[in-house]
Amino acid sequence: MKVSNFTKGIISSSAGSFFWGFFGTIYFQYISFIGFFEVVVHRSIWTLVILIITTTFFNKWEIFKKILLDKKKLIILFITSLLILSNWTLWIYAVSNDKIIDASFGYFIFPILSVFLGYLFLKEKLNKKRIISITLVIISSSYLLLNVSSIPWAGFGMAFFWSSYNLLRKKIHVETDIGLLIESLFILPIVAIALYFIINTNNNDFNLININLAFLIILAGPMTLIPLFLYVKGVELSGLGPSGMIFFITPTAQFLLGFFYFNEPFSDQKFISFILMWIAVFIYLKDLYENN
Repeated sequence: MKVSNFTKGIISSSAGSFFWGFFGTIYFQYISFIGFFEVVVHRSIWTLVILIITTTFFNKWEIFKKILLDKKKLIILFITSLLILSNWTLWIYAVSNDKIIDASFGYFIFPILSVFLGYLFLKEKLNKKRIISITLVIISSSYLLLNVSSIPWAGFGMAFFWSSYNLLRKKIHVETDIGLLIESLFILPIVAIALYFIINTNNNDFNLININLAFLIILAGPMTLIPLFLYVKGVELSGLGPSGMIFFITPTAQFLLGFFYFNEPFSDQKFISFILMWIAVFIYLKDLYENN
């Protein structure tokens, strides 16, 4: 039985979302002791290094060169590079400052933004069940927002940056890994300046004397690239809206880790909001299954 591109996209998005929410959260919280600023820098550097290696291994430099000649795609990739750097920075900041649950709120908002943007700009279809699921998430998000002690600004920022990133990447037909490589090259000057500042102020924890720590920091590359590649590939194959709803796996894993593993507070209001959101996800995914 041949698996459709849509199904492949759903599987890819699901794998990326789980990896992000579970393994990614544990890993980046674990290395946060070096400071979120340095984590962001090394995350960017080692992601770029791995992409250069994979592009060479799979002989994709010709594809890379063709994209460099396309001014429209380059402009969009420049914008997406700033969006993804902003998202990384906010996420690492939240994880480093015991705000995993608050940050996950942003990823709960993100799917609705994705569905809405997919409908608005990509003409992705909405039916009655999908509208109901979107409405439930809006109610859930509003209820949560009205019952938290402080507004989760990091979460709102992450939702905006990540949904905008996926919309723009969906609008251009660029191979996932090559697009990520160009984005990484665009942010390299910013990262290089940041690295110079870190070294100049003696705040650099990375060195080859402590091999174990160096290896742990280098892992920031694959820990970023694997889920990002899987999810963006899923968006390309199944659409922004469906992948956006699948992404609920990420904040759910973060919610559960924040409460059970990192002992962050989990109020009754958050629990009620959590249940409403997953009812919405169930309705949306059931509709996807019935119509694809």
